[in-house]
Amino acid sequence: MAASPSSIVEIDQVSFGYDAARPVLHGINLKIERGSVVGIMGQSGCGKTTLLRIIAGWLKASAGSARVLGENLNELDEARIFALRRKMGMLFQFGALFTDMSALDNVAFQMREHTDLTEDLVRDLAMLKLEAVGLRGAAQLMPSALSGGMARRVALARAIALDPQLMLYDEPFTGLDPIALGVIARLIRRLNDSLGQTSIVVSHDVAECFDIVDYVYFVSAGRIVAHGTPQALRRSGHPFVHQFVQGEPDGPIPFHYPAPDYGADLALEGAHG
Repeated sequence: MAASPSSIVEIDQVSFGYDAARPVLHGINLKIERGSVVGIMGQSGCGKTTLLRIIAGWLKASAGSARVLGENLNELDEARIFALRRKMGMLFQFGALFTDMSALDNVAFQMREHTDLTEDLVRDLAMLKLEAVGLRGAAQLMPSALSGGMARRVALARAIALDPQLMLYDEPFTGLDPIALGVIARLIRRLNDSLGQTSIVVSHDVAECFDIVDYVYFVSAGRIVAHGTPQALRRSGHPFVHQFVQGEPDGPIPFHYPAPDYGADLALEGAHG
């Protein structure tokens, strides 16, 4: 895959397995352009979160190359990986707020840890981030006093605290009611565009993801099986994509778990009876 100055992420023939007996990814190729919001979609266990962890530098590809923000992850030592992660933000599946810190202190945490800013400036910037997600008024609330949607928004404010170039979202819509889900989806798109970020959204929520992304990669059994714009994929004749997008119970992913012929099973039971 040729390098592109407009690409934030370039994955070239990446494979990964936790050991030889457990291959997870097989020859993955993808490219994510600067300023875009890209979805990585597929059923649970297909390898999409593993791919996100490779992009974040938490896992190293078993084969192939991964370039992120101009750096070849295979060539970086631990210190340079940590430095690269400072340019990334991550929203975890359930927010993962510090339960003994207020919303304000959760957002301010990274600024206090990784900058030399004065406490007054840290507080002002943290309040700005909370304002961006509509929760400046909740600054002094503890996580236990927040609804699920509010907690996810505080986690999002914390993730953008250091103005990352690349945002990674791991199942950001899980467990949210329809209103909170819509709020988070619109925030992902709005913050990406207003802050000049690039975003990767790992999700299996077709409706919300298709509404906010520019491009989608579909993963099945550790392979990219289709990719394109949401509009193109809605019209796709690819059997897996069609089943996934339409939510059909049967298709390439079968409704029935493999089993012997039912009639033969009944006959066998009768013979033993």
